[in-house]
Amino acid sequence: MNFAAFTLGIEEEYMVMDPETRELRSHEQKIVEQAQKVIKDKVKAEMHQAVVEVGTQICANIDEAWSDVYLLRKTIHEIAGNLGFSIGASGTHPFSKWEKQLITDHPRYFELVNEMQDAARSNLIYGLHVHVGMENREMAIHIANSVRYFLPHVFALSTNSPFWEGRNTGFKSFRTKVFDKFPRTGIPDYFASIEEYDNYIKLLVKTNCIDNAKKVWWDLRVHPFFNTVEFRICDVPLTVRETITLAALFQAVCVKIFKLRAQNLNFILYNRALINENKWRASRYGLDGNLIDFGKEMEVNTRALIYELLDFVDDVVNDLGTRDVITKGTEEILSGGTGADKQLKVFEESGNDFNAVVDYIQSRFLA
Repeated sequence: MNFAAFTLGIEEEYMVMDPETRELRSHEQKIVEQAQKVIKDKVKAEMHQAVVEVGTQICANIDEAWSDVYLLRKTIHEIAGNLGFSIGASGTHPFSKWEKQLITDHPRYFELVNEMQDAARSNLIYGLHVHVGMENREMAIHIANSVRYFLPHVFALSTNSPFWEGRNTGFKSFRTKVFDKFPRTGIPDYFASIEEYDNYIKLLVKTNCIDNAKKVWWDLRVHPFFNTVEFRICDVPLTVRETITLAALFQAVCVKIFKLRAQNLNFILYNRALINENKWRASRYGLDGNLIDFGKEMEVNTRALIYELLDFVDDVVNDLGTRDVITKGTEEILSGGTGADKQLKVFEESGNDFNAVVDYIQSRFLA
């Protein structure tokens, strides 16, 4: 079976900080301007000036993706350092206040702030987006409907935002709680066809809810312009290896659903409200809680369900060339903890020193 259509594209958002105070700091787009001379349109500004976003090329396989993500991180790290900034990857900054951060001077962002007010101003968070290529949008909506079930499983592996504005929030991913203030976020609904999805978008545009389809910010969406399914649920990971592991898992789940479809088989479709129960648990507890196995109608240890996910995709990972990446990468996270677990450990061992946490985040950026 040919899986060549299932290409990868990865976007990451990074924190820009002052090396001495460790606070978030506006780079006035200097990093973006310098980086564009080297990596061209793979880097861009975001709404807050303490954010830099990068995106890979369309990658044919996981090895290309790994090389590209590392090159992007290395380039941004070096340019930022030369300009007097430091860089890190965490879903939230441990202690900086969003109220002090500047908005990028661009009509699009001013329009967003005018509409969303403090929901937009406070949206100082950092995510990972993974695009998996599809042969067409009809297949994309079919796969998106099915893979919704697995979003909390992979999300639990990515949790990397336990702190917010100088507080231990008690969540492994508080980033998702911040983003929940936006409309059209969270687990998407089921759509019976791509026409039903497109009609939904057209209705939102017609009634002035949105002016374009990119203002649908679900955890998973069929991209409005490309033949991709875009996974948006994850915190940006501490390391390249974690990012690549999560991307490979998303790709493998998509390919497995495609393979089932080719055999006239379907994965069970679950209600959005049920999947949201698992998302909340993953946000709160990361790997250290239970998720619901809806088929068994019982709670199951999250780690056990992730091992079940690995078994589910086992018959496609060899063809994708991702067995080692997925097996070793997932096992490292399961045994060593997520980014949130590691941040919390540093926080505790340092006597609740947020500076030590930021130093640790920075130290892992190119690890």
